[in-house]
Amino acid sequence: MSDHPIFNDEHRAIRKTLHEFVIKELTPHADEWEENGEFPSSVFRRMGELGFLGIHYPEKYGGQGGDYLCGVILAEEMTHCLSGGLSMAVGVQTDMVCALLHKVGSESIKERFLRPALQGEKIGCLCITEPDAGSDVAGMRTSFVRDGDGYILNGQKTFITNGVRADFAIVVARARGSEGSKGIAIFIVERGTEGFTVSRKLEKVGMHSSDTAELAFQDCRVPEENLVGEEDQGFYYIMWELQPERLFAAVSSVAGAQIALDMTLKYVRERQQFGRPIGKFQAIRHRLAELATTIEAARQLTYYVAGLINAGEFPAKEISMAKLFATRTACQVADEALQFHGGYGYMMEFPIQRFWRDNRLARIGGGTDEIMLEIISRQMV
Repeated sequence: MSDHPIFNDEHRAIRKTLHEFVIKELTPHADEWEENGEFPSSVFRRMGELGFLGIHYPEKYGGQGGDYLCGVILAEEMTHCLSGGLSMAVGVQTDMVCALLHKVGSESIKERFLRPALQGEKIGCLCITEPDAGSDVAGMRTSFVRDGDGYILNGQKTFITNGVRADFAIVVARARGSEGSKGIAIFIVERGTEGFTVSRKLEKVGMHSSDTAELAFQDCRVPEENLVGEEDQGFYYIMWELQPERLFAAVSSVAGAQIALDMTLKYVRERQQFGRPIGKFQAIRHRLAELATTIEAARQLTYYVAGLINAGEFPAKEISMAKLFATRTACQVADEALQFHGGYGYMMEFPIQRFWRDNRLARIGGGTDEIMLEIISRQMV
């Protein structure tokens, strides 16, 4: 909602520009890219050229110098491309990869990786999840050992968005023999590095236009200058990184839920049953009103938290609340929207089925519902 009080005239102008770009250059290709199972990497380059990838990053590194709310607007407007996979892939670049590089990367790393990433010249991926360690970051097994003026990595990562096409991977690993949150470090591994391979491209229920990979690191040598931040602080860096990632999921979920509701409102006004539009039936009207109310509640919570982040705060409890509530809302709205479409909602030619499939991932990625509840409850009792 561009008229919300957290947004100013500059924000509204940025939203208009972003919306026009998405509708003109991305949305018309959504079906094709979903069917192909991948969108072209030229999308990153185009968005970089237009300054969208760096919209809320400092001009010093090739960004546009906007505030955090500019990134919120980008996340919202990207949902209008009607391809959750594309929105997610861009979000990984802007709110996960670039966020971490900007937060803790050295000046050398910022010049070699952050700047070209913001310009869309290099695509990155963030490698945390492993086959046996998802939400339990401290339980990861990918290891590193010091070797002269560099490090040797060994391990495996999975469910990595942008992993197939990435020019570089940000890899979280632990010192061999370390346990828990101790000894964890973060490294940048460039494509073509010996011992770094894409094991396979994974097939998903939804998010079809996004490439998701399983990656392997076997005696993979990383130069010392590709260490991100301090060697023993990786766990804390990732705990920070998860905060903007989670709010990105919340913002995108609310925006997607609104689009799904708008599609449904249009459908129920046109679909005739028993001699009148189905939107005239009280049972449907009242349920739609409930969904609209839930979306609005999720939006207000999300905007409240976005305002806190824009002011320099990172309230883990409220961010977790926003992610939990917004992603659940998106799944609920998509499910009921499909129900209102009847048999047509289950057909591939109607985009509502894509929202239904794509939204489900948001309750898993970046921290599951159960993890969000644990974070919230720990700060309550």
